[in-house]
Amino acid sequence: MKAGLAELLARRLRLRMAPAELLRALAGSTELDTGVLVCLAGRWAGGSALIGWHPVRQVTDVRLIGEPAAPSGDPAGDAMGGGWFGWWGYSGLSWFGYFDRLLRRDPDGHWWLESTAGDGPDQLAELAGTVERLGSLPPPPAQPPRISGLAGTVRHRHLAAVERAITAIRAGQLYQVNVCARFSARLAGPPVELFAAGLRKWAPDYAAFLRTPERTVVSFSPELFLHRDGEQVRTAPIKGTRRRLGGTGNTGDQAGADRLADSLAASDLASSVKDRAENVMIVDLVRNDLGAVAVTGSVEVPALNAVEQHPGLVHLVSTVQARLRPDAGWPALLAATFPPGSVTGAPKSSALTAIADLEHTPRGPYCGAVGWVDADRRRATLAVGIRTFWSE
Repeated sequence: MKAGLAELLARRLRLRMAPAELLRALAGSTELDTGVLVCLAGRWAGGSALIGWHPVRQVTDVRLIGEPAAPSGDPAGDAMGGGWFGWWGYSGLSWFGYFDRLLRRDPDGHWWLESTAGDGPDQLAELAGTVERLGSLPPPPAQPPRISGLAGTVRHRHLAAVERAITAIRAGQLYQVNVCARFSARLAGPPVELFAAGLRKWAPDYAAFLRTPERTVVSFSPELFLHRDGEQVRTAPIKGTRRRLGGTGNTGDQAGADRLADSLAASDLASSVKDRAENVMIVDLVRNDLGAVAVTGSVEVPALNAVEQHPGLVHLVSTVQARLRPDAGWPALLAATFPPGSVTGAPKSSALTAIADLEHTPRGPYCGAVGWVDADRRRATLAVGIRTFWSE
């Protein structure tokens, strides 16, 4: 779908508001075609928040991501102007849309309207005015999300699957496997309210809202699956977890006690032989995955078993990076690394077989990937699809 070089135009908006609030203002708009609507907030694109609506192309095969030409010009320095946004499910389903107009909130809190749609300055100014007016209207009444009727994987069945996994490990069939449980419930209120509430409460590194034609995906992931910038690629698998109490809103003596509990949890995790070994296994797996598409000798581990605090939990996080071979395009990179190693196990092929046997419900978007890809510029950030909800 090459359409020639598209000029990137950007206009700074007279808006300073949180991503969740601007998303809520746009979600019900009748003036903009926001039936398909996406928002990324957290550490995406250098710390930017991104909102897109009305994609010009939609695909359900991740291998088709790519093609629209890289824009010329870069008036806002870090401007994106367009790209593919979507999700790739562990079970094979996927949806990505190409957006040629984006709202980008820079790290200083300023919103920009960016376009590679061929808009002239007057058209861009008119659209900017519409967005500014929608953002300045009184916010719609908040509808706190309410979840009821929780059902899903039965406890005894899940424990039996774990016991079977342990038996397989003892028999030498694999070293570790990630056995998951899935749950369903009734959600009162639109999914955008769930996203807004979660973003305000947890502020995760990789929050994503993706309202697509057939389902809405809401993700509060802390984990980086792939970050690509040209020939450089990086991943940061999480393996090893403890509960933390800090950030729960307690004050006074209780807040001090929470911080002490968090410090003890972090120390316990850092010294855990079991958790560190699990992390190292996944690091070796990821090194092998990237090695299939990387320049020989370029795979490195700049951080191993680093202790990081995330909303509600403390994790062991490692970083693996590599330099891609010139002949390794997007299909090769994605085929070599998906699904993420941290949600499968080691060896990956044996873990995939075990998961198919032990889990009785398809994972769907869960444990896949969410994020954005600018294939022409060879840039992307994809998060692991954990702490993820979806509605159909």
